[in-house]
Amino acid sequence: MTKSVSPNLSTIAEDPFLWLEDRTSQPALDWVHRQNALTKERLQGDPSYRSLFETALELMTAEDNIAVGYELRGHVYNFWQDKTNALGLWRRTTVASYKSDKPDWQTIIDFDALSHEEGVKWVFSGARRLYPEFDRCLMSLSPDGGDASEMREFDIETGAFVEDGFRAPVSKSNFSWLDIDTVIVAAAFEEQERTQSGYPRVVKLWKRGTSLSEATPIFEAQVEDLAASGSLEFDGDVQYLLLTRTIDFYSGHHFVRLASGENRRLPLPDDVVDIAIQNGQIVFGVRGAWSAPGGVTCLPDGLYAFDFKRWLETGDIGSIETVLPPAERVSIAHVANTRDRLFISLMDNVRGRVVFAERGERGWSLTPVALPENGNVGISHINQFGSSVSFSFTDFLTPSSIIWSDDDGETLATVKAQPARFDAAELISEQFEARSRDGTLIPYFVVRRRDQQEPMPALLYGYGGFEVPLLPAYAGVRGKLWLEKGYAYVQANIRGGGEFGPRWHQAALRDKRQNAFDDFAAVAEDLVRRGISTPAMLGIQGGSNGGLLTGVSLTQRPELFGAVIIEVPLLDMLRYTELPPGASWMAEYGDPSKPEEAGWLAAYSPYQHVADDAGYPPVLLTTSTADDRVHPGHARKMAARLQAAGHSNALFFEETEGGHGGRGDRRIQAAQTAMKYVFLEQALSGGTK
Repeated sequence: MTKSVSPNLSTIAEDPFLWLEDRTSQPALDWVHRQNALTKERLQGDPSYRSLFETALELMTAEDNIAVGYELRGHVYNFWQDKTNALGLWRRTTVASYKSDKPDWQTIIDFDALSHEEGVKWVFSGARRLYPEFDRCLMSLSPDGGDASEMREFDIETGAFVEDGFRAPVSKSNFSWLDIDTVIVAAAFEEQERTQSGYPRVVKLWKRGTSLSEATPIFEAQVEDLAASGSLEFDGDVQYLLLTRTIDFYSGHHFVRLASGENRRLPLPDDVVDIAIQNGQIVFGVRGAWSAPGGVTCLPDGLYAFDFKRWLETGDIGSIETVLPPAERVSIAHVANTRDRLFISLMDNVRGRVVFAERGERGWSLTPVALPENGNVGISHINQFGSSVSFSFTDFLTPSSIIWSDDDGETLATVKAQPARFDAAELISEQFEARSRDGTLIPYFVVRRRDQQEPMPALLYGYGGFEVPLLPAYAGVRGKLWLEKGYAYVQANIRGGGEFGPRWHQAALRDKRQNAFDDFAAVAEDLVRRGISTPAMLGIQGGSNGGLLTGVSLTQRPELFGAVIIEVPLLDMLRYTELPPGASWMAEYGDPSKPEEAGWLAAYSPYQHVADDAGYPPVLLTTSTADDRVHPGHARKMAARLQAAGHSNALFFEETEGGHGGRGDRRIQAAQTAMKYVFLEQALSGGTK
């Protein structure tokens, strides 16, 4: 049963570690450096660390890793990192060359060379190419791996930044092309341009040859909203400027800008999702039931459409047609289109499949794409302006492969396959169900030795939030450093995620959050009941919202686990909105400034529930100084509070770069990965070997 504990901290004045929220203050960084030194001594000083690090780095930078690419105008583009290119190359090759065993890559930009030249460790954050030639791009460069980036105009053909071209300083603004001389700017430079979450509030048009300050505003969101955005969308050669007021993560208003300058709102509900424009039709899904004009009821996990051109001309939505009817335990993972076909990636009981939709005289029809079954199948790339599309296939024991089509999915060929990274001959992947506290059956996967007779060390991973599904995937590092040693890996598909569509997510939303934590505990208990592991041999791991999950698991059910890894986490849920951009997540968790919502947040917030007399298992908390998505103060304060309460088995490590997702130098990623596996082995095997 979940342990009921009264929060130990009720007011900010009582928080002795508030000073650790100052990201770059000298006292806070001095504390971080002392913690890092202790953690490195404990984990990097372990005799097994060096070989684990070298193996992880070798696998992360292997020359025969799959170069995942996307095609535009006959070229396949790829971002590549290896031992020589720590910060990576953005490069391209022809489609024919890409399909060969040894593609002839042309380097577009070398980020290690750029960083050496400019003295800034630039991390590539993406590029928006200019239609229809795609020879110019707006390139985003992060100075530390965080979300905030600098933008520069780049000429792909010459391989150089455009002299006196478009350029903007580091911010969380977004940029896309309207035409060669006009950029769409979702601006977040000045305070008045940002929402309370720190994201863009104003969309502007920026003309070549003028300063950024002269850009013309065309659209605004409210300060309380999550963000405003704008982009050029295509239906064949027809272009539409779409503008979005994102109210929160799950609702927004969508507009199309007319030639007259009017921003006309699309006749869709606030919770619309999966919007695509195809052959004059606008296709969409909904998170909740919607009674559309004409009496049609649109349901979650279905797709629907109406005549977009007719609506633009007449203002009449006309009849709503069903593209994909909803089905039990089937949810939509992704919707994307080539020039002539709409592809829908589906999750069917946490396994993937893809269909394409076409509209004929009798309405919409669905055709399965002939892809492998019983694994994680998804859309890897899709060319909106042509007919090329590729698909990925993987599962826990099958290395990833890329299946390519140049003709809208009619002809398929496997063009890339990653070599096996670990010996899977004696392993098996199984799917079980655990019964949560309220009776809901929670699916989970177990990868273990086929001949297992006794309980073994196991690593249980979870997320459970923001409609994000956890799907089967091959991981060479995990296989080599964990599974090959005879240990088990478990992946829990708890509520809050997107495995079964919006309703699965909404079952753990806001005041229902405890359901996700109960689901995770139920999986842990089921593993013990089946004899797969024991509490002393069971480790758990989660990052971001998953870090909240493992933090709550630590404070609510410490007796269930032998080791806890908490990565880039949210942990102080009574102050998370005060740490940017925490206010953007209130639709997921609730608003601690409102008494009722503060009540349900306080009931589980891990930071406030640290107990002096609890028997906590060993804990490793990790974060990044450069994380501008989840503030490092969460992990810092939790580690300090655990240690102050006498829990000397709480370790903390903070990297200075890499941002929320640990982007950038693979050597840094390999070092953290190795430390985590050392930590697990130390904790779950009874001590340092």
